[in-house]
Amino acid sequence: MDYKQSLNSSLRSAWIIIKLVIPIYIFAEVLYYYNILSYISFLVEPLTTFLDLPKEAALSILSGVFLNLYAAIAFAAPLDLTAKEWTILGVFLGICHSLIVETAVMKKIGLPNGYSILLRVIGGVIVAFLVTFLPNELFNSDVSNAIVEKKEYVNLLDVLVKSLIGSIKLTIEIIILISLIILFMDYVKSRAFIKKFEKNLSRNFSIFVGVILGITYGAGILIKEAKSSSLTKRDIFFIGTFLMICHAIIEDTLLFVIFNANLYIIVVFRVIAAIIFSIFLLKLYDRRVI
Repeated sequence: MDYKQSLNSSLRSAWIIIKLVIPIYIFAEVLYYYNILSYISFLVEPLTTFLDLPKEAALSILSGVFLNLYAAIAFAAPLDLTAKEWTILGVFLGICHSLIVETAVMKKIGLPNGYSILLRVIGGVIVAFLVTFLPNELFNSDVSNAIVEKKEYVNLLDVLVKSLIGSIKLTIEIIILISLIILFMDYVKSRAFIKKFEKNLSRNFSIFVGVILGITYGAGILIKEAKSSSLTKRDIFFIGTFLMICHAIIEDTLLFVIFNANLYIIVVFRVIAAIIFSIFLLKLYDRRVI
């Protein structure tokens, strides 16, 4: 195994992701600081009604879709949502969040922006809507005592400085994690008894990383594997589709569980939805429908 080549490959993959993440990370913080999304939250109120959520949850949904889950939770925390409402919100935003960043990342592995956005919005609505039919008895009746403090900024300069520092920390994390994962993966693939399973290993490992760590890290692996020809365009379509429905399944879910959202419902619904959507859409892909 050539460790130097693997390290260079991992750094190139990480750099592609970093160039997308840093400017969008800072842009998202500026949107949050000026509370710009509050001016258009009324557009999402019909969706909150459809999902049996209070209309006040519209700003939380918009913040999650365009910014990140932490902003979404900060706006949802004061609303005194029930455990079922937190679960519905967790399912929808677990699938459909951080669209600006993650759609750009998916574009780098070859999935069109329109496809990524439509899949996650439609998928999120469908799966969250199905949760509304579950009986209330499945959900915790205790009132959550969790507290979330909103980020406070002094002025725009403070926003830019803190978001730059945050993006740098994220950059270091991306470089370290992607490098370690790719080095480990290349080591495993260099073993003689593994070589005949190399394609399946690349596909399954990419899904595993994305499901556990999220789209950003999973895409870093995909970019590297796509360039090394370990994965076909069909493989990338399948993996990308699966990960857009089911990624960062632990971290994202736990953010809602602290407010009494049902862990098992969120995980099971997202995993099953990812399997169904990816298999169904792969059949359409094979028929050149999409």
